[in-house]
Amino acid sequence: MELLHDPELDRFRQEIRAFIAEVLPPEMKARQRTKIMNNATIADQQEWMRILNRHGRAVAHWPVEHGGCGWTPQQLFIFNEELYAADAPEFDWGGTHMLGPVLYTFGSPAQREHFMPMIRNGETYWAQGFSEPGSGSDLASLRTSAELQGDKYIVNGQKIWTSGAAHARWGFFLVRTDKNVKPQRGISFLIINMDSPGVTVRQIPQINGEAHLCEVFLDNVEVPADQLVGEPGMGWTYAKFLLEHERTTSSFIYWSKRELDRAKEIARGETVGGRRVCDDPAFRARFARVQADLLALEWSVLRVLAHEETGFPEAAAASVLKIRGSELQQEITMLQVDALGAKSLRYYEPTPDAPTPSADWPDYAPGRTTIALIARAATIYGGSKQVQKNILAKLAYGL
Repeated sequence: MELLHDPELDRFRQEIRAFIAEVLPPEMKARQRTKIMNNATIADQQEWMRILNRHGRAVAHWPVEHGGCGWTPQQLFIFNEELYAADAPEFDWGGTHMLGPVLYTFGSPAQREHFMPMIRNGETYWAQGFSEPGSGSDLASLRTSAELQGDKYIVNGQKIWTSGAAHARWGFFLVRTDKNVKPQRGISFLIINMDSPGVTVRQIPQINGEAHLCEVFLDNVEVPADQLVGEPGMGWTYAKFLLEHERTTSSFIYWSKRELDRAKEIARGETVGGRRVCDDPAFRARFARVQADLLALEWSVLRVLAHEETGFPEAAAASVLKIRGSELQQEITMLQVDALGAKSLRYYEPTPDAPTPSADWPDYAPGRTTIALIARAATIYGGSKQVQKNILAKLAYGL
């Protein structure tokens, strides 16, 4: 791969930057910049999706025939980079980047017609029901069952670490529909209405004061059989497709670039002993090392997007990006906390609106410690670092 300057991409970046400045509501941007919670509010996420959808850019990465923009991987990279840099709300990744590609690839025409417009327009938040107690990294051992009775499935089981389930109207779940075949072959992919009788959601208090993660209990939940995606027993294949479809998202590269810029802003604004934190040699050296590591990660992402020949499977590259991306999330957020010094010890309630900034408490202070705390889990969720290293050892080195 040759990283050459492309004037056309520069023009595209300026176009996207101007577009975001025009359509992103200032009050929404302000809430994102000063939010104490790790995620944008559901209301802001959905409103932002509606705004993007009106301009045909809600699912830019989808095929054109399903509402995508037909952009190159490099253009999509720039689009996402500019969204994060502008403090726009995050996408509902469960719908736009996970379920959506599964639906337009394996879903029935009726499913695509019903659910895909909902995803594009942000009409609902989507829960991802994969992990179970005892079946986190080893999804093949999941026990939630779905028994076909006439024209409906009866679902029983429990899911855990289900992000945003308390606010979701719909969810996509891995369920076991056949216990008489090898574990991977007995799993199916089912869409479930979260308001169905028998669905119980319990929020899990988190160390940062939020309760975004949930337990989901399914007790004799009736699900129409036509909400099974694709073929029975193919859920394992669809789940792998879902997790591999966006190989670079696990790097969190756009988020990390924005947050490193924020660490720089904090270091320029805070002082110790009359000297700015950014002028401290030890802090500068630490910042430079993280900045170099992040640049290396960005180039690695671009190589994957360019499908550069490496001699290794792309799935191995995805594990590398997940490992380094999660480690850098932790390093960058700790840079922010350390630059804040004693100010990082103030506790802020995780509410949508941050306190009014003041000379002593600038708008970059709220939320830094909150996000640093939840970032400690970055090397666990989405496939722990240890599991990713095992995948890497197997795929890249045959160990």
